[in-house]
Amino acid sequence: MKRKFYMGSLGVLCLLALAACKTTTVGSYDVIPLPQEIIVAKGEKPFVLDAPVRIVYPGNNEKMKENAGFLTAFIQEITGQKAEISAEKGRAKGIFLEIDPSIPQPEGYRLLVNEKSVKVKAATEAGIFYGIQTLRKALPETAQGEVAAWPAGTVNDYPRFKYRGSLLDVGRHYFPVEYVKQYIDLLALHHINYFHWHLTEDQGWRIEIKKYPKLTEIGSKRKETIINWETREFDGKPYGGFYTQDEIKEIVAYATARHITVIPEIDLPGHTLAILASYPELGCTGGPYEVPTSWGVFQDVLCAGNEKSLELVKDVLTEVMELFPSPYIHIGGDECPKARWKNCPKCQAMIRKAGIKADPAHTAENKLQTYFMTQVEEFINSKGRRMIGWDEVLEGGLTPDATIMSWRGMGGGIKAARQHHDVIITPISHLYLSNPGILKMKGLQTVKRVYEFEPVPRELNAGEQAYVIGAQVSTWTEWIRDSSRLEYVILPRMAAAAEVFWSNPSRKGYDDFLSRLPHMLNLYADKGFEFRQDVFNPDLQIKRCVQPDSVEITCDVMGDAPVFYTTDGSTPGKQSERYAFPFKVGKNTVVKAVAVRGEQISGIDSVVFR
Repeated sequence: MKRKFYMGSLGVLCLLALAACKTTTVGSYDVIPLPQEIIVAKGEKPFVLDAPVRIVYPGNNEKMKENAGFLTAFIQEITGQKAEISAEKGRAKGIFLEIDPSIPQPEGYRLLVNEKSVKVKAATEAGIFYGIQTLRKALPETAQGEVAAWPAGTVNDYPRFKYRGSLLDVGRHYFPVEYVKQYIDLLALHHINYFHWHLTEDQGWRIEIKKYPKLTEIGSKRKETIINWETREFDGKPYGGFYTQDEIKEIVAYATARHITVIPEIDLPGHTLAILASYPELGCTGGPYEVPTSWGVFQDVLCAGNEKSLELVKDVLTEVMELFPSPYIHIGGDECPKARWKNCPKCQAMIRKAGIKADPAHTAENKLQTYFMTQVEEFINSKGRRMIGWDEVLEGGLTPDATIMSWRGMGGGIKAARQHHDVIITPISHLYLSNPGILKMKGLQTVKRVYEFEPVPRELNAGEQAYVIGAQVSTWTEWIRDSSRLEYVILPRMAAAAEVFWSNPSRKGYDDFLSRLPHMLNLYADKGFEFRQDVFNPDLQIKRCVQPDSVEITCDVMGDAPVFYTTDGSTPGKQSERYAFPFKVGKNTVVKAVAVRGEQISGIDSVVFR
């Protein structure tokens, strides 16, 4: 036994010696989104992950055990170290997850880090989860012979908005269950707490409804898909897919474990051709209808004068609400043409029966949509839920208790807030990540456009601003057929949005954000997510000068990469002039620039002044 003990001790001593030889690489709490307060304890030793550590959680709390499991996985992903999970405190050194009711914000958290311990404190399990995500992002990437450490100090953090959302449209293009889970992981990385799942469209019904099997038998399929808008070329391939109710439950549970609420959207009464193709008797003309193969706004919509339409909606929503515990149910309400209703005997009869009268601000048909949606809302409210609708639901007068998602600009949100309705801001101009016009912008310009957006309208007074409960990015998939394209479209702009949604505006700064972005891109790469590569390029911009024959050239670049430029149209390189501050050029000048990171030279950005 003595010999065994001696050999064991020698082994421990050798390991300690090896550890002592390793270089400690200390991370940073300057992550994305930026925490509200970071206090670094200067001169104090960091918490080093040089040996397996214990993660301690409160016993008899399964959510906290789950949180501990996430942290263990993150540490192992980044450092290769596998932590032990325990409900017993025991040794002093470790990572301690603690519920602390004194922390006022339900999603807020506090990190207390010293040489011996890391304490993650929050009033809720969700707050603990966000603290864990910050620890994950604060870990440095290490090379062989290096060990990772968290700096000693304190982080006090909480979100700016209680609603931080991201929409994924699976109606135009279907994404498999496993990828939806990966997408949810991406949301969690960005502190996004609502997944808005757009499940139905003209082009495809994606959720199993047991009472109406034709919705998936017929409505989930289309005969082909347009691939070129200008030439009207189609791929000639049948397309389809839907989520079973068991798969829905699986995804909801996956999101819930990551403290993300899944909001289902069943789009009504427009964008319903998949319903009409399945049940043509619910249209104003009786059809025939087919699931569209192209994109756009279609005249055929659900017949608001047919009582069976409302019956189907209620039946569908009953099954939906059994699957989704979300406090919100989204019913669309956008882009619903009224031409069919205007010429439909059933719709006109319903207008007369309900005593609907046109006024200078609203047509009778617009008011019919409000009448229909009010009945839907009353049904949703009767089940203890709240309704969300796009800002078009304002066109016939507002339904009683609807939350408004303002997408056509800020006007709908302003109008709703002044009427004391909760508002979620998601304008196409800044937060539609798939907006074709914005996608034509280059590199960092796309990121800057999102980052500098302010969701709270200045036109509102302080009392009205309180009704802006949050903001959301939206990704529509007309031209997004696969996960690689999806990720290219949304990343890294989702990082910019995350900081808009979470961080205090007074702490935000675009240049500072760009200095922190490379670490986030490394996390994307480590997880296998695609992202726009042109964000590595410098971003040259022309600023007009007072003189008509000259302009000022400015340049943004991600991180601290040096930028080299030419003004004669030649290809720049390390030998070219280095950018230090804005400079002026005269007419007929071509400026080209590259960023250099080690041996890597970025793509060229250029501007021309004629």
